[in-house]
Amino acid sequence: MAANPAGNLLEVDALEALVLVDNVTDALSTVPAGVANETAALLAAGLTEMSGEAKCCAHHGLSLLLAARAGDATRFMMFDAGPEAYTLGRNAALLGVPFERIEAVALSHGHWDHGGGLVEAVRRIAAARGAPVPFHVNEGMFARRGNTQPGGKVLPYRDIPSAAELEAAGAVVESSPGARLLVDGHFYLSGEIPRVTAYEKGYPGHMRRAAAGGWEDDPWLLDERYLAVKVKGKGVVVFSMCSHAGVVNVLKDAGRAFSGTPLHAVMGGFHLSGPTVEPAIAETVLDLLKFGLKRIVPAHCTGFRAFTALAQACEPGVLFPSAVGRRFSF
Repeated sequence: MAANPAGNLLEVDALEALVLVDNVTDALSTVPAGVANETAALLAAGLTEMSGEAKCCAHHGLSLLLAARAGDATRFMMFDAGPEAYTLGRNAALLGVPFERIEAVALSHGHWDHGGGLVEAVRRIAAARGAPVPFHVNEGMFARRGNTQPGGKVLPYRDIPSAAELEAAGAVVESSPGARLLVDGHFYLSGEIPRVTAYEKGYPGHMRRAAAGGWEDDPWLLDERYLAVKVKGKGVVVFSMCSHAGVVNVLKDAGRAFSGTPLHAVMGGFHLSGPTVEPAIAETVLDLLKFGLKRIVPAHCTGFRAFTALAQACEPGVLFPSAVGRRFSF
């Protein structure tokens, strides 16, 4: 078994996560230290008049632009690209995303709401860089997926772009099942996430197309990966974009990978909305608090029931939700 590269992850001085796509828009709520609302990002990008055309769009999905600063250098990468080209391109343009500085793209798992905007993202990055962009996946992400409806029929999901489509847009596709370091060691992309808790049962009703045809159960989505960054004086920040593995399973794996370094924060979709996963909310919240996280940032598929439970359980200042255009500093 190859050694896990987590031990070679560089420690950065600061980390920012800009929300390019999320289910929610909220530019009016007051924010704590370390968080900036969409309007601040728009003003920094040159906003001179507020209008509907000047605002970001919320859409079911998630995409983050991550900026890790070490010394005088800041290194950028994109994690997921939301559900479609329009939302990703529109929001990125309004927020002044520096496509020319993005050095890598990674996909968390093979679902349309995280991969639908990938070709547009790669096309813009490669054009701005004048060079291909490394794109990190594993083969399991390209399976045909679907979800079982109440009557038993499977509703197919639109496929994410193929490796050939991504390469045609300007990507160098780097496919491997294992953990790896990205952007000269500034970011850690996990390998397969062990499913160890009893109450996190994946995504019941989720299906994949079998090699021989027909549909087969695929509740575990074993292609899913998380991203991590080690921030000096704080610890490890974990980005789990949909947490089909279970956000507690994700954090347990990160705790093992970075043994001896505290977990500082978790941000992303916790996938605790819907009838098949909401029963796990209470146990998830109890175990999530045991990690002693200093910031928890629910996004995308977390759902209002899970957010409400977290709000009731967390110490003041720990919990703050994601929203499109919002910037989090760690």
